[in-house]
Amino acid sequence: MAQFINAKEDLVIEAIDGALRTAKGRLSRLDGYPHIKVVVRDEWDKSKVALVSGGGSGHEPAHVGYVGEGMLTAAVCGDVFASPSVDAVLAGILAVSGPAGCLLIVKNYTGDRLNFGLAAERARAFGIKVSMVIVGDDIALPDLPQARGVAGTLYVHKISGALAESGADLDTVTAAAKRVIENVASIGMSLDTCTVPGSPKEARIAVGKAELGLGIHGESGIELVDFTTARDAMAVVLERLKPHAGKGPKVALLNNLGGATSLEMSVLAEELAKSDVIGDIEYLVGPAPMMTSLDMRGFSVSILTVSDQELALLQTPVPMRDWPDCLKIDAPDIRLIPEGLTPVKPIPSTDPDTAAFVGKCCDLFIKAEAELNALDAQSGDGDTGSTLAGAARALKGSIDQLPLSDPTQLYRAIGLELSQTMGGSSGVLLAIFFSATGDASSSGLPNVEALKAGLTRVQEVGGAGLGDRTMIDALTPALEALPEGFAAAAAAARTGAEHTANIVKAKAGRASYISEERLSGYNDPGAEAVALLFEGIVRGNLIEAGRVTK
Repeated sequence: MAQFINAKEDLVIEAIDGALRTAKGRLSRLDGYPHIKVVVRDEWDKSKVALVSGGGSGHEPAHVGYVGEGMLTAAVCGDVFASPSVDAVLAGILAVSGPAGCLLIVKNYTGDRLNFGLAAERARAFGIKVSMVIVGDDIALPDLPQARGVAGTLYVHKISGALAESGADLDTVTAAAKRVIENVASIGMSLDTCTVPGSPKEARIAVGKAELGLGIHGESGIELVDFTTARDAMAVVLERLKPHAGKGPKVALLNNLGGATSLEMSVLAEELAKSDVIGDIEYLVGPAPMMTSLDMRGFSVSILTVSDQELALLQTPVPMRDWPDCLKIDAPDIRLIPEGLTPVKPIPSTDPDTAAFVGKCCDLFIKAEAELNALDAQSGDGDTGSTLAGAARALKGSIDQLPLSDPTQLYRAIGLELSQTMGGSSGVLLAIFFSATGDASSSGLPNVEALKAGLTRVQEVGGAGLGDRTMIDALTPALEALPEGFAAAAAAARTGAEHTANIVKAKAGRASYISEERLSGYNDPGAEAVALLFEGIVRGNLIEAGRVTK
């Protein structure tokens, strides 16, 4: 898998220097590349307790992203997923420690424990007061004698860092860190493994599965579980955390493991906020990438039961851009839409035949969702099927509210419904099509001529015409043939849709941005949708196939 790196050997030092260049002057690094990779806080007051943490790289923004006022004083970086050396840790301790001493915050991995532990002993020989805490918040492997340290470590950074910034002594800061460690629990879930630079990707998670409890170095999880939805995924994670959650107000830290999109993380945040699996989750840190595993497409949740003092320390502002605020979970603030935009609802009327026809047309688009998405992936963003199917589901659900016995008002009502429920330019264009058709029908034009008037309006607004590789290439011939019946219209629409496969230079829509090589041989998805609709109408005998005059 291609990655934006130069040489694997230089990856970490180049990344550190890149981070320093964009840190607004608040960070420095110690000389000593490539063996000593230590980032330190500028303008550090050595009369205060120093906080030093770190470990293997690949978890960015941890740990360099949390060096600064109110959190870490130094971050000691190893190579990707490799513990830093004893000398590197010792260099970090010596660089930032003064009379108040130093707290080492170590994740529970053998290499980190040994290297940080030996560095602490050597620092004490220099006369420095050093204490060390080990974070083991991962509850995925209950039989493991020493639990792994994962994203719950960030609570320790924040609470201990705020205390140290306030001037608390080493014993107080260490005790606070230990209380957090005793009360935090974390577990992660991922749909894919991570890609270690220079190594082949391990594809062990099958399609339709998610791995629960995998480590931040790509270690296998406790089990593979069926994956269905974000809601179910969050429920599984919270159920595993529930036995470890204490009594009282809780903070949840929702961590992106590196490869999930912001859109997905917001959905997971919504599911976490709505869930009642664990009570008293009142505050949320994130969602954000905070302790990642390179590009792992997953998330983790860390639950901490907090005292009033710990909550205040978590909410103390810090200048680091990679630390999201700890905010109270509130319901969405919903306000009324501006006056004048509230839609005027048409007066419903019944017509069983029309209701059945509209419903069947909607079913055709719902059934074709995957097929149209796959076709759109060749020339767009792969969502034509979902856009049409979503609008069809909404329209089908509102059939009882439509003026089914009045064609003129029905066209307008469908246009209004599509303008509210169908996204993208296609939604706007179809809303214009039906609204303009309704206007033309109200002026006395027969059905087919009214539809043609709607199409003309779409062409005027959208700017596309025949040969531009859009739905118009199928809809125009279909409407021209419609007076001869739906069978003739379906055949014309199919011919028009097939012709778009030979149009390799689109002049409208997203396909206009796509190369000729990608377009050649594939029907335009909008034109294909039109053809499928007319063919489905004929195949399902939804309407007489003779001449259409109404």
